[in-house]
Amino acid sequence: MRQLAAEGARPSPVAAARPSSRAQFVYTGAAEDMGRQTLALLFLALLAASSTHGSRRDGGGLGEAKESWGYVSVRPGAHMFFWLYYTTATGDYRSRPLVVWLQGGPGASSTGIGNFLEIGPQDASLKNRTNAWTKEVNVLFVDNPVGTGYSYVQDPKLLPTNNSAIATDLVNFMGAFFKKVPEFEKVPLYIFTESYGGKMGARFAQALSKAVLQKKVRCQLAGLVMGDSWISPVDAVKAWGPYLYATSLIDSAGMASVDAKTDEVAAAVKAGKMTDSTKLWGEAEQLIERVTNGVNFYNILKTPNNSSTANHITGTTTPLPIRDNHTFKTPEVAYLYYHHVGRISATLDALMNGPIKQKLKVVPANVTWGGQSEEVFDALSADFMTSAIPNVEMLLNTTSLKVVVYNGQLDLIVCTPGAQKWVENMHWAGTKQWVQSTRKPMVDSTGGTMAFSKSFKNFSFYWILNAGHMVPADASDVAMRVMEEIVGTKK
Repeated sequence: MRQLAAEGARPSPVAAARPSSRAQFVYTGAAEDMGRQTLALLFLALLAASSTHGSRRDGGGLGEAKESWGYVSVRPGAHMFFWLYYTTATGDYRSRPLVVWLQGGPGASSTGIGNFLEIGPQDASLKNRTNAWTKEVNVLFVDNPVGTGYSYVQDPKLLPTNNSAIATDLVNFMGAFFKKVPEFEKVPLYIFTESYGGKMGARFAQALSKAVLQKKVRCQLAGLVMGDSWISPVDAVKAWGPYLYATSLIDSAGMASVDAKTDEVAAAVKAGKMTDSTKLWGEAEQLIERVTNGVNFYNILKTPNNSSTANHITGTTTPLPIRDNHTFKTPEVAYLYYHHVGRISATLDALMNGPIKQKLKVVPANVTWGGQSEEVFDALSADFMTSAIPNVEMLLNTTSLKVVVYNGQLDLIVCTPGAQKWVENMHWAGTKQWVQSTRKPMVDSTGGTMAFSKSFKNFSFYWILNAGHMVPADASDVAMRVMEEIVGTKK
């Protein structure tokens, strides 16, 4: 049975390399003795390094609104980092929902990308964000899977290799999180996801719902929101040719070549050759780059870039130096990594490994933000093309949770036609009624259309106009309104 350490302890490089028999906490206030855990809760990991509280001033900087952060040892040797921001909407944060944000990749950091590039209180220049979600809800960024962002494993063999393992780690994380901050147990919890995060989130929501029913975790799980999410990889890649043709990015000959290659991807998946399907997916993207002269997969209207080393999240043309000597399983997996994860921004990299790491104080000295992301991506590569549709269907068929999909109009990697395809073919009793429902426009102050939505019972779909893969980055005002509508804080 693990005990809590005294105030001021944090993992050292030595401790990080050797599992400790004690969980460690750091507080700015008095140390809290949580006592011994019951045998029934032995499966839950304890927080390995806790939360430090600070505040954020309106003037910017690294300063001042209530927040906390730390580590949870989800398994021996596997440490998951979180960063919680308490809402500034009201003096009683418990009156507002808790949003858990899961980034994609896999291997992309929520505490870095989601926080500083999309929805957190400040941007990567530490300027206050106008449409920060923390103005309306509490936001919990989790560096998931372990090995992502500030999260780390002490042995590469501990990296998860499939979606089920990721979900188990996340359920363990949430159990420990609610032990640390039990006041959030009665607050509505919404899982918001982006890209590959949606695939991870669908399985996680299913597993967490089961844990709640079994009374292994106490929380008020209210919904799952999947933004431009990699739920049905085959439907996504099969939609690329027609989408590129409809947007004038390829001609009929180009569409024929793209369709032929994506047919190969689908055939490999159907045959259960998942490693081959990932390789073929990489080949399909390389083909598309050639025939479109470098279309940006995350927003087709952004400046084309035909560099084979370009990162499509930010359009970076030259990757930052590689941190280690990791050798990917195939050249195609390496290609996909540098396009969809990589080290996306020198500014963000310097921020997270400089001022932010210094502020947090709990990150071990030998842990680099993003330092294990290559290994995370490679470890999951054989699972990339598996579908998460059954997880979504199970949520709709067996729970009353809100299930929401939103998609950016200008996204290619998970284009809207591909998302509509799997949604319209779900094995759910309400699918037909949802298809036949009427779309409703969302308008701005001038009456201009910003988005459309369509709902039936507990399922909704949002079409976000003038936005790509990362909707909060491209259309922050629309993303904010959609979030408020989903969680019920819309004025």
